[in-house]
Order: sequence, then structure tokens, then C-alpha cells
Amino acid sequence: MDFELSDEQRMFRDTLRSFVEKEIVPVASEWEREGRYPTEIVETMKELGLFGITVPEEYGGLGIDMVSFALVFEEIAKGWMGIAGILGSHSLSCWMIARHGTEEQKEKYLPELATGQRRTAIALTEPGAGTDLQGIVTTARRDGDHYVINGTKTWITNARYADPIPVLVKTDPAADPAHKGMSVLLVEKGTPGFSVLKDIPKLGYKGTESCEIVFEDCRVPVENLLGGVEGRGMQQVLSGLETGRLNVGARALGIAQAAYDAALVYSRQREAFGQPISDFQAIQIKLADMATKIQAARLLIYWAASNADKGQRVDMQSGMAKLFASEVAVEVALDAMRIHGGYGYSQEFVVERLYRDAPLMTIGEGTSDVMRMVIARSLVSGKESIG
Repeated sequence: MDFELSDEQRMFRDTLRSFVEKEIVPVASEWEREGRYPTEIVETMKELGLFGITVPEEYGGLGIDMVSFALVFEEIAKGWMGIAGILGSHSLSCWMIARHGTEEQKEKYLPELATGQRRTAIALTEPGAGTDLQGIVTTARRDGDHYVINGTKTWITNARYADPIPVLVKTDPAADPAHKGMSVLLVEKGTPGFSVLKDIPKLGYKGTESCEIVFEDCRVPVENLLGGVEGRGMQQVLSGLETGRLNVGARALGIAQAAYDAALVYSRQREAFGQPISDFQAIQIKLADMATKIQAARLLIYWAASNADKGQRVDMQSGMAKLFASEVAVEVALDAMRIHGGYGYSQEFVVERLYRDAPLMTIGEGTSDVMRMVIARSLVSGKESIG
């Protein structure tokens, strides 16, 4: 059992770390307060090939292993979680097209998605359906050689830049069970009837937009049905969410690590009663708990990613990793703020931003309670076990 990164993975991590420290960390807090879109950072990510991390090499991507995939989101989230969000939705969508698309769809979209010339997102959530995806009401009616989409999606990251955007729809609203009537359609930017209404104001997760989008008699060619067969949308989405949970878990790990790093540095510098506060037992206990939880989360994420690299289903593993890491991110961000005292509440210190970013990790790609149900379902069914 090897708990170490390979030399190649370590070099990849170091390249990511250098990029984050030079181009993201110095501007993240200022740009977040200004509401500025990180265009320059996106351009560097294109140059590094990061938009192609889930695109197979034969289509021009990096096709990296899942441990390296987790490293991408851990390192970038340490600098600014919003940047990781730009890459996260894109990577999930690329993975779905690469895994489930027809050969024509792969050839049309993946080479340009790999370079960032095209970018993408994924449209699942609706105003009345989040966790319960079978409850969506967006429909796509077949009309000759087109589908006509009507409905609304919300909380869509990258919505203003996505081309195409995979949209989960009901091609057979009367199907029972509902998932048998669900499909994914690839909607290209500029298609008549497809519009982005507004950016949704958020507590954290800034830098990238989260939008409400609407489809009004939006006509999409039949050849844009992902995989070319109706009724497979739910399975396609759920398989993609396995990688999505590794992505979010790794982002949570990055937030927790950044919060711990800031707290450790501050505790060594801040003095009280004539000595650094890091000398006080109360602070030492907090730091020890933070470091232990972070390392446990890291091992869970790498374990889940390693199993995914073996070609295994990782519902339980990715669920455990995402559940634990996201809860740790919230706990560690709050403890880092407490160690900073009043300064932790100031925008002049990074922990204030990390504290606002952390809670989304317990919600995105399935809430913590949903993760518990995913884990329990795997255990109760006998498909997975521990020990």
C-alpha cells in the first residue's frame, strides 16, 4: 500500500502550486471584492492545458489520472476556490462527452474543449429540483430532426461561456420510473431560444458566475443528443457526478489546507502576554486537530481517486471523501478564523474569504446528508464493505 505520490504526480503538483502562488494568490482577494472575472488566469490555464485534464489524449487533452485530477482542484482551491469552479464544471462536462458521446460528438467538441477555445458547463439543477433530479420539469419534445426544449435551469457555473452546455431534460415526461425518460442534450451557444437571464448573488464562490438560464422553444438538432440514444441521461449524469464529487472534495481539501496554513503562520507571528500565541496549549490543540483532519481528508480523496483509476465504480469512496473533506473545510475555516481573533473577520485576511467559500462544499454535487445516503446504500446493498 503506497501513500506517496509518484514522481510525475509530484512534478505536476509543483507546477500547479507555482502557477497558483504566482498568478492567483496575489490577486484573489482584490479581484473577488471588485467582482472581476479572472480572464488573465483563465488564459494561463489554457496555456497549461488544464481545460483538457479529462479529455483523452487522442482528442488533444491531457487525459490525466484521477489522483492528478484531485491535485488540480486541491491546489487551485488553495488560491481561490472560484477559479477551481471555472475548471470544475468544464471538466465534468468534458468527462461526460468523452465517456458517453458519439464519435461524431467527441470529434466535434473535445479538441476545442481541451484547449479552452471552447468552454463548457452542465445544466442540471432547476428552481424546483436540486437533489431530486428526477423531479426536473425541463422537457425536450421531438419535432422532426430537432428537439424543442422548454424549461429553466439555475445555479449554472460557466453559463455565459459554455459552448456547448449539456442539459438534462425529460424526453419522455410520462416515463415510469422518471429516469427512463431523461436525456442529455448538447446546446450550443447562440442557439435561438437559449438565454442567460442573470447572475445569482452569492455569499462566496465568487470569480465565476452562477446563472439562471432559460429555454423557450429552443430547437436543438437530434445529433446533439448525448450518446445518440434517449433515456440514458440520468445514468450519464450520475456517472459524471462520481468525478464531480472527487472534484468538490479536493476543492474542500484545498480550502481547509489554505485556512490551516494561514492560521499556523498567524499563530507564530501574533503575540499575547509576551509570547507567540502558538505557544499556548489551547492554540496548539486546535492546530493539531486541524492538521489531523486535513490529512485524513487528503488520504480519503486520494484513496477514492486511486480506486477510480483502477476503473472501479467509486460511489461509496467518492461519497466518503466528499462528505468528510467538505465538513472538515467548514470546521477548519471556522477554527482558523477563531485563531485569528478579530482579524479573522476582516477582509484584509484570507481566512474571511475561506470561511465564506467553505459551506458550499457541503452542498455542491450532493449535500452531506445525500452523501451519507449514498454511502449507506452501498453498504446495505452489499456492493461495498469496509475493514
